[in-house]
Amino acid sequence: MINMLFGILVPFLGTSAGAACVFLVKNTIRPGVQKALLGFASGVMVAASVWSLLIPAMDMCEDMGKLAFLPAACGFLLGMLFLLVLDHLIPHLHINEEKPEGLHASFARATMLVLAVTLHNIPEGMAVGVVFAGAMAGGSDITLAGAFALSIGIAIQNFPEGAIISLPLKSEGAGKGKAFLYGVLSGVVEPVSALITVALSAYITAVLPVLLAFAAGAMLYVVVEELIPEASESPHSNIGTIGFAAGFVIMMILDVALG
Repeated sequence: MINMLFGILVPFLGTSAGAACVFLVKNTIRPGVQKALLGFASGVMVAASVWSLLIPAMDMCEDMGKLAFLPAACGFLLGMLFLLVLDHLIPHLHINEEKPEGLHASFARATMLVLAVTLHNIPEGMAVGVVFAGAMAGGSDITLAGAFALSIGIAIQNFPEGAIISLPLKSEGAGKGKAFLYGVLSGVVEPVSALITVALSAYITAVLPVLLAFAAGAMLYVVVEELIPEASESPHSNIGTIGFAAGFVIMMILDVALG
């Protein structure tokens, strides 16, 4: 139980450490560095979705023969739909954008920026929660080491995510403490959603393959809808591609080596 709680908190610690960059870095992140970090985060999330979520989901349904893809495919599409709905309902604002998305709200700009990152973190928290639930339940191909591999991988990509939210806030006039707090708050949703998933593990074991694929679909929605377009904007679009390759390979290595 202690190992599971620690594993759930690891991604949140990654976000908090990234937000702490506000005390160490004087200026905002340069555009080229930001694109590299966005590409890196995309690579980690894509590799995690494939190796840690979709492949285990299909392996768990191998007794279905040629239809082993069906639970994973359904879960994947439901995860995409879930994030699509949230994207249209929750008011949020992306870095370097002036026009908010989602339902109209009179929130402060800082709050809208935090909500945008929070949207990213919901599927990541769900993914961590569902793999730890699978590892604790037993009877699946998911191991505790594999769950930690996913948790560590998400924590690595959360580090730049925390910096990307806190540093621009400081450059816009927020104090260091306030910018750090907003960066930390953007990551709180991860352990919360993970703990809710684990708490419901007794009721979800039968549909674990669907939930694994659901988390994958939700994460890949964020990657395709937001992270990759932002990382690919000219100029320096090739930097985002290099960051993607680095993130993908690191997550792949973690999952295979530890899983």
